[in-house]
Amino acid sequence: MSQNPKFLFVHDETRRVDEALSTKPRSYFGDALYAFRQNRSSVAAAWILLFLILFATFAPILSPYSIKDQDRIYTNYPSFLPFCGAKGWTFLGGTKTYDSQNDASMLFWQGIAQETGMDPVIKKIHTYETAGRRRGEEVVRYSYDIEVNAYYAVGNIYQVFSYKEFERLQEWQNETGIQVVYPYVHASDIEDIKNNPNLWYKVTEKGVADLDEEGRFIPVYATNKEDEGAAYDSLRIPGDDGSYIYSIKKSGAVQCRINYYNYYRYKNGHEPMYLFGTSLMGMDLFCAIGMGARFSLLFALLVAGINMVIGILYGSLQGYYGGAVDMTLDRICDILSGVPFVVVATLFQLHLSQKVGVVPSFLFAFVLTGWIGVAALTRKQFYRFKGMEYVLAARALGASDRRLMFAHILPNAAGTLVTSCALIIPAVISQETALSYLGIVDLSSFTGTTLGTLLSQGNASATTAPNSILWPSIFLGLLMISFNLFGNGLRDAFNPTTRGTGN
Repeated sequence: MSQNPKFLFVHDETRRVDEALSTKPRSYFGDALYAFRQNRSSVAAAWILLFLILFATFAPILSPYSIKDQDRIYTNYPSFLPFCGAKGWTFLGGTKTYDSQNDASMLFWQGIAQETGMDPVIKKIHTYETAGRRRGEEVVRYSYDIEVNAYYAVGNIYQVFSYKEFERLQEWQNETGIQVVYPYVHASDIEDIKNNPNLWYKVTEKGVADLDEEGRFIPVYATNKEDEGAAYDSLRIPGDDGSYIYSIKKSGAVQCRINYYNYYRYKNGHEPMYLFGTSLMGMDLFCAIGMGARFSLLFALLVAGINMVIGILYGSLQGYYGGAVDMTLDRICDILSGVPFVVVATLFQLHLSQKVGVVPSFLFAFVLTGWIGVAALTRKQFYRFKGMEYVLAARALGASDRRLMFAHILPNAAGTLVTSCALIIPAVISQETALSYLGIVDLSSFTGTTLGTLLSQGNASATTAPNSILWPSIFLGLLMISFNLFGNGLRDAFNPTTRGTGN
């Protein structure tokens, strides 16, 4: 029979054999990892998550402060590093903006700079001229928008010391050469203004500096030795011939005018250093965010772990046995899922927290209904796999129900269940933060602070101290977005059938 020219043998009289595989085999988890690495957004989210976790771990360690360190003066203050402040830099220089400062206000800032040697004014942003009339004559008034170093702007404050503490303060001044105590000023010498310790010069009735003919401040430091509270043998300001007194008697102690910036150095052993600024309570935000995030992450991992265990056991029973068992257990889930979480958390905090503590009662609120979603997912996976041939073969060989459930079915559903855990964690953090923000739960007695508490405190002063809410918001936003992108990437990698579905 003649050969059809349209059909030709490719390998005529040649023996074909299977060729060896040229690529290395990949395991199930290796294939999942390869698929995950192809998702760039999930990989970026994983790196961001790693950075945030490292921040939460090491920020409280690297900070020179603990969560218990709360300064009563530096509250809601901007970011500050001493080097940047000394250079007069806007960035990390403790900068605050003051609008419409008139000449009297500028003299006040100048007075602080002259007495303490630390100029609060960094620079003038704008200068405004306003035409007006005074005593029938046309005059031009000036006002300024200025940037001020908030830490230098505190200047001097009144402080009461015991006699021993006053002696220790003088010894420290002598050792370091840093001036803390400044000459005392009586209110009667500054027009009875008792609440402004930065007035050390003669002022008018309105509190404006009354300059001499050459435009210089006129000092009004106290000199009556009968008013002196305790002997002073330490640093004196330039121009002091030994006549100025540096304290007065105050109910068995002494009251002084002290430069708070230098007193801070005496009290803490270093200058103020607040990379993220301070909170409403005077805490270092760098440390506080790390401590709050550390608690949120550990609490979310604990909740996710407990809910995963309960949900897997519960859903396994539902999916494996089905029928009446599934129906009964499903109705219990329906009843529990109808209970509002906020109500449960509130009731537990009002009643249960007094017996077992704030954190355990808060944990119970999350565990009460948090496992229901995991149970439903496990149930679906068991219905999917329990009819597979390998399960039927194991049953035919006499495998027990427990072995079938946990040795054959559950391992095949593990990928989907584990990835769901990555999505449970941000949900728990979000709920915990929301309850702390609203004040329903107060965890500060246990943790010192939380992200929700920091956001609540920052919200009260968002316009005057935006850094107090900015940094916690950035951290929380990055944490939520990264966890969701990371969880979605894991889900798609371990279960390709859901890729792109958004479920």
